Amino acid sequence: MRFLFACLVVLSFALPARAQDAFTAALPGLFGGFNDIATSVDQLANAGDPRALPLLRALSDGRLLKRETTLLIRSDAATTDAVTGAAADAAGAEAIRLNNRVRVALRGAIGRLALVSPDATERAAAAEAVYRSRSAENIPILEAALARESVPRIRAQMELSLAASRLMASDPGVQRQGIAALANAGTENARALLLEARNNTPALADEVNAALVAVDRALAIRRAAETLYQGLSLGSVLLLAALGLAVTFGVMGVINMAHGEFVMLGAYATVIVQDLCKDIPWLQPWSLPLAVPAAFLVAGLAGALLERGLIRHLYGRPLETLLMTFGVGMILQQAVRLAFGAQNREVISPAWMQGTLEMPFGLMVTQNRLWVIVFSLVVLGLTIAAIRYTRFGLEMRAVTQNRRIAATMGIRTGRVDALTFAFGSGIAGMAGVALSQIDNVSPNLGTGYIIDSFMVVVFGGVGSLAGTLVGALSLGVVNKLLEPWAGAVLAKVAVLVGLMLFIQRRPRGLFPQKGRAAS
Repeated sequence: MRFLFACLVVLSFALPARAQDAFTAALPGLFGGFNDIATSVDQLANAGDPRALPLLRALSDGRLLKRETTLLIRSDAATTDAVTGAAADAAGAEAIRLNNRVRVALRGAIGRLALVSPDATERAAAAEAVYRSRSAENIPILEAALARESVPRIRAQMELSLAASRLMASDPGVQRQGIAALANAGTENARALLLEARNNTPALADEVNAALVAVDRALAIRRAAETLYQGLSLGSVLLLAALGLAVTFGVMGVINMAHGEFVMLGAYATVIVQDLCKDIPWLQPWSLPLAVPAAFLVAGLAGALLERGLIRHLYGRPLETLLMTFGVGMILQQAVRLAFGAQNREVISPAWMQGTLEMPFGLMVTQNRLWVIVFSLVVLGLTIAAIRYTRFGLEMRAVTQNRRIAATMGIRTGRVDALTFAFGSGIAGMAGVALSQIDNVSPNLGTGYIIDSFMVVVFGGVGSLAGTLVGALSLGVVNKLLEPWAGAVLAKVAVLVGLMLFIQRRPRGLFPQKGRAAS
């Protein structure tokens, strides 16, 4: 009886000691052969002790030394004891050698231990490494890491890694859990894993096929969302480029072929503002917002000078206006080449416009494009407000509808013409600020948008801002819908042909003007 009691006492102390000393118990294998070292590496990974990660990294880098029964970690600063962390002397110690089996075990072990690292970047890299290794041994530590992970992007990667590891289990129930998780993930990686599982586990083929159907459905929704977002992004760019033209061409009836060059002037105004803010650290994040009014003023002043100096002598003569503004556009391009050079200029996006955002259905959107969409809608709203609710807008509409009566009412029609053309040119300058974030800033920047701008204005209805909005977004979405089938060039050709056929049926566009303004 006394002997049994003594045994129980010994066991009561021995078992907790072993549980607490799993790290130390795994160390003797590091002094043996390659097979013992590989086994010890796996035991250290399963122990989950915080001392294991630096030890295994030192072993992987050839910095783990052994001397009799002591393990030492060598670094540039000093040599320390691997167990206690105390400073130690490396005299007489030798590095532990590795073979391929040990290296493979090390990669998996370090990846598993890094899953619980306090560094988010390290956890993300570890989750990807565990996904590539795909072993059922990773399931417990992945479940533990997933339970305390708070970063959505890393959680998604850990869930994918856990599902991939469950597929490697021998228990069909665990495999079904992995299949269900992959079905919910709905990603390309999940689809590839399911296809692999269908070949490796014929007994679960029905479950895998059902999961593949769910994944394909999710991927189709995501592709549609991506196409819609890309179409809206292109449409917002077309809206910005065409909005100023909707004022100068739609309201004033001036065919301004230099409109693209005003967009280019706005982009170069952004470059200048960024260079001026470069030496003022606190002002650097605000260089882009400051560039918006600067671009509006620069392009607006250029537009006012063009209208007062040349265009006012050519009202009612559209062909001469077209040729003259085309020549002015070439002059502006060459002037910018002489001033800034022909090479592209870099515009650095502020931190709040960089990176991507994860939207529902796993859709990843770039923040600079998202801000361009928001900016285009804000500019449209301000333009509508300026035309409808200000004295300038009232006078502009009066001159557009009946110039003679407006003049008899005391409105200075020449001044209104100059301000209207400057207003439309200033909007083009603000479009240049947005385009500097998604396109190359060069003297040819506006050339690629002038034809598209005229297409938007004609399609939406000359003089209609609502038509400009609908036309820009419609052409952008249709273009992106056609690109996967026909390619970028043929998609543009198809849009142009479709627009020509539409104009044959509705020459005045989607939203034609009514009343006196239409005459």
